[in-house]
Amino acid sequence: MTKPRRFRWLRYLIGTLLILVIGILAAGWFLLAGSRARLDGELHLAGLKDAVSITRDALGTATLQGQNRDDLSYALGYVHAQERFFAMDLMRRLPAGELSELVGGKALDTDINHRRHRLRSVAEAAYAQLAPAQKHTLDLYAAGVNAGLADLHVKPWEYLLLDAKPQPWRPEDSFLVIAAMYLDLNGDGRNERELHIAELRSVLPAPMADFLLSPDPDWEAPLQGDLSRPPVIPGPEVLDLRQTQPSTKGDSSALTAALLPALDQARPGSNSFAVAGSLTENGSAMLANDMHLSLRVPNIWFRTRLRYPDTTAPGGQRDASGLTLPGTPALVVGSNGQVAWGFTNSYGDWLDWVRVQRDPSDATRYKVPEGWATMEVHDEVIRIKDAPGHTLKVEDTRWGPIMGKDTDGTPLALAWIGDRARGYNINMMQLEHADSAHAALDLAPTLGMPPQNLLAADSAGHIGWTVTGNSIPLRKGFDPQLPADWSAPDTGWVGWAEPSQYPRIEDPADGRLWTANNRTVDGAELGLLGNGGHDLGARAQQIRDDLRARNSFTPGNLLDVQLDNRALLLTRWQRLLQDSLASTHDPELEQLRQLTATWTGRAAPESVDYRLVRAFRDKVKENVLAPFVAQVRQRHDDFSWPGMIDAEAAVWALLRDRPAHLLDPKYDNWNALLQAAAHQVIDDLGKQPGGLAARSWGEINRTAIRHPLSRALPAFVGRMLDMPDEPLPGDNNMPRVATPGFGASERLDAMPGHEAQSILHMPGGQSDNPLSPYHGAGQEDWVNGRPTPLLPGPDQHTLTLTPVAP
Repeated sequence: MTKPRRFRWLRYLIGTLLILVIGILAAGWFLLAGSRARLDGELHLAGLKDAVSITRDALGTATLQGQNRDDLSYALGYVHAQERFFAMDLMRRLPAGELSELVGGKALDTDINHRRHRLRSVAEAAYAQLAPAQKHTLDLYAAGVNAGLADLHVKPWEYLLLDAKPQPWRPEDSFLVIAAMYLDLNGDGRNERELHIAELRSVLPAPMADFLLSPDPDWEAPLQGDLSRPPVIPGPEVLDLRQTQPSTKGDSSALTAALLPALDQARPGSNSFAVAGSLTENGSAMLANDMHLSLRVPNIWFRTRLRYPDTTAPGGQRDASGLTLPGTPALVVGSNGQVAWGFTNSYGDWLDWVRVQRDPSDATRYKVPEGWATMEVHDEVIRIKDAPGHTLKVEDTRWGPIMGKDTDGTPLALAWIGDRARGYNINMMQLEHADSAHAALDLAPTLGMPPQNLLAADSAGHIGWTVTGNSIPLRKGFDPQLPADWSAPDTGWVGWAEPSQYPRIEDPADGRLWTANNRTVDGAELGLLGNGGHDLGARAQQIRDDLRARNSFTPGNLLDVQLDNRALLLTRWQRLLQDSLASTHDPELEQLRQLTATWTGRAAPESVDYRLVRAFRDKVKENVLAPFVAQVRQRHDDFSWPGMIDAEAAVWALLRDRPAHLLDPKYDNWNALLQAAAHQVIDDLGKQPGGLAARSWGEINRTAIRHPLSRALPAFVGRMLDMPDEPLPGDNNMPRVATPGFGASERLDAMPGHEAQSILHMPGGQSDNPLSPYHGAGQEDWVNGRPTPLLPGPDQHTLTLTPVAP
């Protein structure tokens, strides 16, 4: 073969490959483009009474304007499906235990855990008992969702990748979306925290357990009531580690894993605070809210403005702006021109373990106050993509499903408000019509949702706080922190709180309110709400003090508080580190001392001192708590520190008083423990390229906001779907909460009646389609803390939905 002919074949081969690559890229572009939302034009749809206009600004904020709320519910379903159907599908499948059907066996463990709650059946029962008007709203919304899905030229691109067909939306699926929030905000419906508390208390003496689990009055910031009592260190007659505890040497990896929940961890929660009209120039109160959740592409929330006639609104026109939750028709947080509202997780106690006494002669029966009852047994079939299904046997009691065992092996049923159909409705939609903070608080006890702190601020200058949710249990005859036998009469959950029993604060004297997942009340009100893992309080205290530092506020001032990344909690730990290393002659320890001697006191991306002091605190807490955890693990090898319990109070008390009988015997003295922690920091961080001096906070604290499927795709494709991975300021225990893939899912700073001056941040963008102009819209402003207006900017697109002619 001649040389020119060889080159000719090579050119043909290269040309063919180029055509193939271009064809694949063109096909991919066509399929992605085909699943983009319709933004312009006119569309005739059955189910509407009157026309609805849908406009979008540069951020993709959807403004829906129509003649009635019913049409807007339908149109909102249409828009949500066009932009977010895959995310909505994941939200309904997660609590129903149906992910494996879509993504395969890797989701089976998650499905098994959630299917035990049979939440699809709960959602169906909740829908069946709704008032006709609410059923009608959910029917309209579902019809709109299915119309929006059908109007895509190509099914959402994720289903092409998964080789799956999207299933129609059902009205009860909106309650599964609410169930997903119950799971996220209530510890995934497993209540492992109280199981581990029970294990700890079954081994350690009661005074020792009380001490280790005690709250920290140094950092508490309740809205009302007293601070907790300082923890009391038990004496050697209670526990002496020198006599009873073997050394923890050689058990480091398992022990470290068991101690992780004792360290700073991301907790679904939020900040919310309000200032009265007496502290603003125009007399309107103001509200700030940033809800802390896992972050993803697209964001969980959807920027929305709703405009429709309403005789209760100023000028007869309701104009409400804020965030909707795709999968539901409600405006979750926002401002309606008269009232602004927002939520934080209450961390009340909404789950209890019930000891189930089986009938020795018939294991299907169990003891109840009336004698014996028969368990309901359900064979739940979990369908798995490309694999045989898995059958899960669920044993259900009147209190809840059997989901665990007590420390003595007794079966445990989980009583959880998320499993009760009564806990679901769409009364939240009534907040759009509230004309005052007082009226918003009145609605709180009727809302079918996870119990949250509700803060409201109105245009007349009033502010208020209460707890939402229509399912706050009344308890009787047992300790709610431990598994208990409810078979005795008048024991267990004996009813539900009445609205008059809900704690409530209106117009406090200093014109300021704040919540940040901290304990808010004490006494009988705390007894009603319970403790489901209150935050340490440092975040709430910092917000409170930021508010008290000013006597006049604008929305920008509230944003400044939300972005506060000062590390007040770590200041005393920086001093402790410096004191511990003051006389060292070890060159490695001397470098650590020098790098942390100048304390910037901020969780800034460039900060090395913050990262090193934070790591030191973690290591010290591990070392202090290790012997107690090791002792519990001798009897319960699955034990780990109870989640959502920060041991700051106990650890700091021990470091302050340094009792020899509660020091791990492997250390000669407490200073040896502190220096060992310093060496551990060096071992973990100093051996990396550049050594300790290169270990900035931004190296590990990054955005990491990804699409759920991006990890399964080639890296270059994943980068198209994900948000840019950038360093972030902030951390836990300060107002600006930020850890990789977790943080403020929105930042709202609203002045009702003056929405044009209000602010709304949102990461991750409006659309999941990488070809959409709204994929990632707003992300850069969120990262950099630049104010983004709450109200939409100029219209860029207009779509009109009109009813089909009769």
